[in-house]
Amino acid sequence: MLDDEQNDGISRKNFIMTVGLGALALPAAMGAARADAKEAPARPLKLTPRCDDGDDPTPPQTEGPYFKPNSPQRTSLLEPGMVGTRLTLTGIVYTRSCNPVNAALLDFWQCDAYGRYDNYGYRLRGHQYSDATGRFSLTTIRPGLYPGRTRHIHVKLQAPNQPVLTTQLYFPGEPRNQTDPIFDPDLVMAVQNGPTGLTATFDFMLDLP
Repeated sequence: MLDDEQNDGISRKNFIMTVGLGALALPAAMGAARADAKEAPARPLKLTPRCDDGDDPTPPQTEGPYFKPNSPQRTSLLEPGMVGTRLTLTGIVYTRSCNPVNAALLDFWQCDAYGRYDNYGYRLRGHQYSDATGRFSLTTIRPGLYPGRTRHIHVKLQAPNQPVLTTQLYFPGEPRNQTDPIFDPDLVMAVQNGPTGLTATFDFMLDLP
């Protein structure tokens, strides 16, 4: 058993002296650190670009049999008496280097709440252009379930004088996502319940420098 004056080879007297010297040195070290902080002003942290998440360009998908050219230019596909849950989709069109694409063409089309496409007119079809910051906004409804498919929205994108990207957007948590052979998890939108319906976001990345 150790006596009162010794513990693992360090005497109580030496221990008190060591702690005392450390306590004297601590204020000096803190003062030096404060002086260094004053000499080196804090720099604002650089934010990570929103599109810089390591993803590849937005993957293409099949067009499907129901695309129609010459859709009307509009940002809302809603019409009087239309049945369905309101959906507002927003996002940004980027290049691989995170530059926003101005005046990118976005042509959307989808089925109605009952899973039916309008192949005679332009119901739930329309195109628009991204603004100078690459942003777009679409007001529509949540599409119904087309036979053999999960819920999806078709879109064609084209930067000015560049190739067309044809792809589809999907909803999270859909049971048919597991059985749809075309479904791609990289094309799932971020969807939330909003005060007037559903809100969704998706940023496109075109295969451009």
